[in-house]
This record gives sequence, C-alpha cells and structure tokens, in this order.
Amino acid sequence: LNPRARLRFAGSDSTLTLDLEEDAALAARFRAEHRRRFGYSEAEGQIIIEALSVEASTPPGAIDTVGIEAETGGIEASGPWPVFRRAQISGEIAGPALVVDPGSTTVIEPGWSARLTIDNSLILTRTTPIVRAPAEGTAVDPVRLEIFNNLFMAIAEEMGVVLQSTATSVNIKERLDFSCALFDSHGALIANAPHIPVHLGSMGDSIARVIEARGRASDGPGEKPSDGRGFRRGDAYVLNDPYRGGTHLPDITVIVPVFYDGTSAEPDAFVAARGHHADIGGIAPGSMPPESRTIEDEGVLIDNALLVDEGRFCEGAIRAILASTSHPARNPDRNISDLRAQLAACTRGAELLQTAAREQGAGVVAAYMDHVLANAEESVRRLLDRLEDGHFRYEMDNGAAVEVAIRIDRASRSAVFDFSGTSDQLPDNFNAPRSITRAAALYVLRTLIDDAIPMNDGCLRPVELIVPEGSMLNPRPGAAVVAGNVETSQVVTDALFAACRSLAPSQGTMNNFTFGNARHQYYETICGGSGAGPDHDGTSAVQTHMTNSRLTDPEILETRLPVRLERFAIRRGSGGEGAHRGGDGVERVMTFLEPMRANMLANRRRIAPKGICGGKDAAPGRNWVERADGTREELGATGSAEMQPGDRFVIWTPGGGGFGGTGE
Repeated sequence: LNPRARLRFAGSDSTLTLDLEEDAALAARFRAEHRRRFGYSEAEGQIIIEALSVEASTPPGAIDTVGIEAETGGIEASGPWPVFRRAQISGEIAGPALVVDPGSTTVIEPGWSARLTIDNSLILTRTTPIVRAPAEGTAVDPVRLEIFNNLFMAIAEEMGVVLQSTATSVNIKERLDFSCALFDSHGALIANAPHIPVHLGSMGDSIARVIEARGRASDGPGEKPSDGRGFRRGDAYVLNDPYRGGTHLPDITVIVPVFYDGTSAEPDAFVAARGHHADIGGIAPGSMPPESRTIEDEGVLIDNALLVDEGRFCEGAIRAILASTSHPARNPDRNISDLRAQLAACTRGAELLQTAAREQGAGVVAAYMDHVLANAEESVRRLLDRLEDGHFRYEMDNGAAVEVAIRIDRASRSAVFDFSGTSDQLPDNFNAPRSITRAAALYVLRTLIDDAIPMNDGCLRPVELIVPEGSMLNPRPGAAVVAGNVETSQVVTDALFAACRSLAPSQGTMNNFTFGNARHQYYETICGGSGAGPDHDGTSAVQTHMTNSRLTDPEILETRLPVRLERFAIRRGSGGEGAHRGGDGVERVMTFLEPMRANMLANRRRIAPKGICGGKDAAPGRNWVERADGTREELGATGSAEMQPGDRFVIWTPGGGGFGGTGE
C-alpha cells in the first residue's frame, strides 16, 4: 500500500502530494517541500489536507512469471560486461552489465544498479552522481548562441506554464494576461516567452528600480531601504508603481533575484512575472475607471515591497498594503492567491537558471546573456540600414495626439525616435509612463527584424528615444495612467509602424471592458482588425500589438459570472479598403443577469484607424447599452453604465487600416 496526502496552505490553490509515513512530521515535510518547490513557506500558516489517496499493487499472474522462469541458465560473459538472465537475478547487480529477457536486453550503464521487485519489475537506480564538466570558453560561438537563445526563452516559457497552472483568477488562468521574463544582473531584458508585449518591454525598468532601491556593493550605498538589507537569498519583491517601471496599477510584478552559487555577494540575474489583477482598488470595480484623474483614483500603489523575506511569505504586510488607501483592493484573497502563483513561476525560473549555471558554468551563462544582447543589437543595425526617415502624427478620440519622427544615421547605423510634438500631459487617464513608449519601440523593432531572436534590450541599443518630460508619454508622477498602458500604447505602436511605412494602423485600442459589484469583478480586452501591410491584408478578429491576451471561454464566463454572452461575431466590412485590405473588427453583446456597473475604456470611436500609402481608413468602433425596456443609451470611447437584469451591453470594435491605393 502507498498512502498519500494532497496538502496546501489555507488560501492557496497550489497543492503538494506527499507520502504518508509513520512519523508525525507531515506538516514539517510539507513546509520544507513547499519552500523547495515554490521558494517560500509559512511557519504558522494553516495546512489543509485536500485529499487522501491509497495506491495498492499486487504481483502479476502466473503467465508473466512462467514467461520469465522459462529462461534459465547462469551468468554468461560477453566481453568485459557480464550478462544476467533476468529470472536468475537475486539482490542488486552493479553496472556495467546486461540483463537478458526473452524479448529484450536491458543495458545497465556504469554508475547504475538494477534489482528485481516482487512483481518482477526491473528497477534501475543511479548510484554515482552525474558529473558534467562546465563548457569551456565564453567567446561567442554561433551554434551555442542559438542554443542559449532557445534555452533562455524556454525558461521563460516554463515560468508561464507554472504561472497559468497555479493561478486561479480568470485574468491569468483563462485570459493569459501575464508575462514572464529573464534579466541579467543589471536588469536588462534577456529573453521572454511570447506573452504581453507592453509588459515585457517595460519590466526592465521595474528591475532597475529594485536594484536602485536595494543597492549593490559595486554601486556604493545607493538608496537602500530603511532595513538596510540589500539583496538576500530567498527574498522576493513586488511593485506596480507606473513611475518605477510599472504600466498601470492592475499589472503587479513579482521579482526574484537569482544567485548561481553560495559565494555570490550580489544577484547574478533576475526573473520576473507580471500579471493583471482583476481588482487593485480604485473608484470602479475592475480597477479600470474611465473617469480617473489621479493615480489615487486607480487603486493601491506598491513600490518595491518585500513579498518574501528569506523564504517567509509576508502575507500580513501585503494585506496591509492592499488595504492602505481610501480605495482598497476589493478582493485581497484573490490578489494574494495570484501573487503566490507569480512567485511559484519565478521560483521555477530561478531554479532553471541555477541549473544552467551549474551545468554550463556561471561565467558562460553570464557571457551568453551579453552575447544575446549583442546579437539583437546587430540585428537592429541591419534593419536600420534599410529603413528610411519617417514621420507620423496620430490623433486620438480625446483630442490628444502622438507624434513621432524617425531619423536614421547611416554613418553610425543608429536611429532617433523623437516624440517631440506629442501632446502635453493630460487631465484624463490616457497618460502613458515613459516605460510604455520604451516597450512599444522595443516591440516594433523586434517585429521588423527577420532574425529568430528573443525580444530583448539589445534591440534598443542603437536607438535613442526622445520623450519630452511633461508630455502624455512621460507624465509627472501623480497623473492618472490606467488608459495609457492599454490605449496610448497602441497609438504609439501604430504611429511607429506608420512612420516606417511598414504597416497600417490596427484597430488602435484594446477595448477594455470591465464590470462588477460587491461580489464580482471582471476585465477583458476585445479583439479587432489588424492593419494591412505592403504585401499582405490585415487579419480579422485578433488581439493586436501591445496585447496578447485571449478572451474567456463563453462557458467559463457564464459559469463564474451572472452574465450571458448573446453574440460574438466578425463585423464584416469594417476593415479599410486598399491594395491590401485591413482586417475586420468584431461584434460582442452581453446581457446582465444582476445589477452591476459596466465600464468601457477605449479609443477609435471618433477618429477612425488610418489607412496609409493610399489605403482607406477603417470603420471606427461603437458601444451602447440596450435597456430591457427597449431604450438605447449611446456611449463614447470611455464611459460607464449601471446595468440591471435584462440590460445588454453592445460593443463593435474597429477594423484595421488599408495599405496602398486600389489602383497601385
């Protein structure tokens, strides 16, 4: 018999399965394994036994035994390796050796042993620990560079798998609104999984904030926190401050320093996971208030807080932060659960990086991080060799405009992306912290590169970004920014592509739809049309550019929330015409089954997505409320409505712009 218990901490959905032994140390073993697996534990946390199981086995019937016992004979010799008849094995035999069955031969390598179980299974066990010599040399090798490119991306992808599997919120588990990435010891992005572009291009600034605040031995005293602790093994940090590398408050980042061995005084690398939390407080459920005017209106701001203190999860301190404003988080239990999942993802990434350092050598891993950055830099320089100067000014529904001029320097193989002329800081929430413009530039450059490389900070080395302070793309602290991350980022991306004359603007919005009440909070972004290019049509009904999330499955949406999805279809004919046609948007209609407040935070309802190079504009979006009594209320790009049972919220998303005149 093999009895087992599946256990978890109260408030967590991450379970561990342990064998039930005769000792009374189950709780201690669970806490130790939890620390090993997820990077933290709780000395006083309540442990829940979620399930008990017993596995029983019995020896196979006589037929199998007869088949084995028919083969008789003693030990034979075959060169230097002895040969054993399986039926004659007693006790344990050490490799090298061969075990012969009637239909197979098992090779026992040196450093392994074999034994027969009661049911005649042959069990092989490693007896000598595997020793891998570290790879020699840190000079770049093209083959090994490709291997490390894929290794770093695979680690980030594995982090994403862990995050999705351990999270419970719809936003992370179903919509995949999260991102995972690796960074070098200075906070430069090395590699990421194909998650959310606006997250990935800005997370490096979050790492830089932690490095700045925690200080380094090589950097002098720095701005260390009041505890003076600096970096310690087993620590993790959390932040969402848009002016310290964040995007908007619902996007919370967990950061874990990685130490390759026991001698490192400072972190050798960092891993991070950013996830969208359905509610972080603010003046509206869903934490995406259309009418916010200051950062305080948008929820709880977290700047470099200690999430894990040398392996101890700081739940009490985090709960205090989540309750620290006049608009506290409405569901702190869900916030805590998602933070645990993000921490589990980071812990897995740190383990994989440490394994790579042991097998390849810490110096080799660090060197190839540098080589990955240098390779991306050269790829961008080759791109700039064929780009031309360009300019584009793109107006938004609120009257503001993003303006960019691209200037190429052939001699230095570099470029300037100059956003002078962009509107000043806004009184609404469409301001975008500078890290978002940086993320958009990084994304555009990476998509224009033909080489198969990770998106990383090397792409920005040949590019100077000029983003005037006090503009809507570099606002002063305190300004509202919730729409800057999701809406203005799309406008910046479209402007850059259009200035390069490589792609017509897409739908230019994420169509942020939130609703909630005291019991429920929900957020989704809705797909639309992508812009056409010089050699292709746009695509219909896709998430575009700075978002890469998916919509919640209708069954899950209707099971977990008191709503009914009435219609979700392509909005035919909404893409811009041209030599290449833009993609179409979608129609989405949702009926509410209990009172809730619904919010739309969007763009491109008044100003249509532009066509370029002779292509036509796409159809702008629309949204309105159809009341149960048959009346209709039109909403603009941003607005709210109090929904009652039977009311329907209707959303038509924009198409993408066309490219090239029809006569070309």
